[in-house]
Amino acid sequence: MARYVVVRVLQAVLVLWAAFTGSFAVLYLLPGDPVELARGADPGVPVDPAAIEEMRQRYGFDKPVWQQYWTALEHAARGDLGRSIGTGQSVTGAITEALPSTLALAASSLALAVVFGGALAVAAAYTGKRWLRGLLTALPPIGASAPTFWVGLLLLQVFSFRLRLVPAFGGTGFDGVVLPAVTLAIPVGAVIAQVLYGSLAQTWRQPFVEVAFAKGGSRRWVQARHVLRPALAPALTVAGIWVGTVLAGSVVVETVFSRAGIGRLTQTAVLTQDIPVVQGIVVITALAFVLVNLAVDLVHPLLDPRVAQVVRRGADR
Repeated sequence: MARYVVVRVLQAVLVLWAAFTGSFAVLYLLPGDPVELARGADPGVPVDPAAIEEMRQRYGFDKPVWQQYWTALEHAARGDLGRSIGTGQSVTGAITEALPSTLALAASSLALAVVFGGALAVAAAYTGKRWLRGLLTALPPIGASAPTFWVGLLLLQVFSFRLRLVPAFGGTGFDGVVLPAVTLAIPVGAVIAQVLYGSLAQTWRQPFVEVAFAKGGSRRWVQARHVLRPALAPALTVAGIWVGTVLAGSVVVETVFSRAGIGRLTQTAVLTQDIPVVQGIVVITALAFVLVNLAVDLVHPLLDPRVAQVVRRGADR
């Protein structure tokens, strides 16, 4: 098990390095000068060319690209993500201020997706009525194919403008997070429901299920005791993978619902080509992704004995 954990941790470090390197390459290949964009934020104010040159030197843009890369990588390894070109604020501070709102949105949407997507899949696999199973299994493809921005606008139109149950924009507490969370949860929950139902249907056909029925177990008891646990592993993997999608989807959702968070910070940083902020957001998102997936990898052997056997065989070699 220790070897399994070490391998997964090394893979997580490799993913973080790849995310940092890829974002650096893309951002520095973009046309335009970030310092010039920052200067153009207020074109009516004259700027001293010497001040522009000093700003380039401060952020290291006067050095070769490879040297900028190694400097940025060294600082990132120490936890220093640099400073915003536009505001001068530390990237860590800017992300820390925006993160709580986005974390609340992401956690709420994932919780809704797991609960309702899982319940839908379990109900579809449990029922013996074909028409009901067909109806339940037809819902996830609809949810997965619906565009996030369209769902958000539809929810706004119905629950904010017509029924006036929740505020259209802003808002705090439950009222402010419920519609954005539902908007993000629909596509994620739909995918979880599809994967979990397929895994449950496959597990129902395994020989050990027939043995459990032969021992006198009811359908509900067999599903809860023998079918559900090994079938959870693929759905758990999908939920871990979709953490990154939820964080990326927050850009659209926070824009639609005018919420302050990582999404709005990303939008502003991309428009102004604020390289340190964009790269810091990419690294933090990748960190969240690898931590969640590392946790999922560690939980897998506990859920499915077959995975635990594979891990033990790998350790014995």
